[in-house]
Amino acid sequence: MPRWAELATVRAVERWLLPGECLICHAGLGAEPHDPLICSACRNRWTPLPEPRCDRCGQPLTPGMDCRLCVGWPGELRGVASAVWLDAGARRAVHLFKYEGWWRVGEVLAATIRRVAPPPPGSTLVPIPLGATRLRTRGYNQSAALAEALGKLLDLPVASGAIRRRRETITQTALTPEERRANLSGAFEPAGSPPSRPVLVDDVFTTGATLAEAALALLGGGAPAVSAVTFARAERPLANAAAALDPGVPLF
Repeated sequence: MPRWAELATVRAVERWLLPGECLICHAGLGAEPHDPLICSACRNRWTPLPEPRCDRCGQPLTPGMDCRLCVGWPGELRGVASAVWLDAGARRAVHLFKYEGWWRVGEVLAATIRRVAPPPPGSTLVPIPLGATRLRTRGYNQSAALAEALGKLLDLPVASGAIRRRRETITQTALTPEERRANLSGAFEPAGSPPSRPVLVDDVFTTGATLAEAALALLGGGAPAVSAVTFARAERPLANAAAALDPGVPLF
């Protein structure tokens, strides 16, 4: 992934090689500012999560009913937020970002997080580490690209090496929530002292298993508390729709 200082050259090459059209609807970008790759009309169709929400995991709640999603989470993992639902348009954006090499779409996703669900001031952003095999295949870690873009927008530090993968995990798309937790159990470990006020960053929240395991690694390294932010969240009754990003391709 190019350095931020090289982005002007990268964008100039993109504009020369490719038509100035939205990657989702293919409409012309016209006078869109900041060369966004995804037009404002498509971005405005992304649906923010409604209130009320669980103040711990950010899941929208039915009034009068307690949240059951985060019951098994470590107690120090709180303040998890997602910007939008993983509906068709948001799903397409994530697919472009993760599987089609459009790492700069992360800037668009980060801008949405900044507008809808920004981390608090003073946070240190911690991307979810990618396994070595998937990193070689994909060419970059989409969580790190998202964290770097968000950090640039909010002037927050990014601690990409705060945790690391202890082992590879199998594809998550066909697994139940219980199987996801088992698959990820012990998958991360701390890598040195944890940053102050760590906020985990990932592209999609499906069951929360990845965030919970990554939080355990930070807590094991000495962090007193952990929060997290993601661009999108799969609706609980339709969480497996996240697999539609690409059948047979791991979501995490």
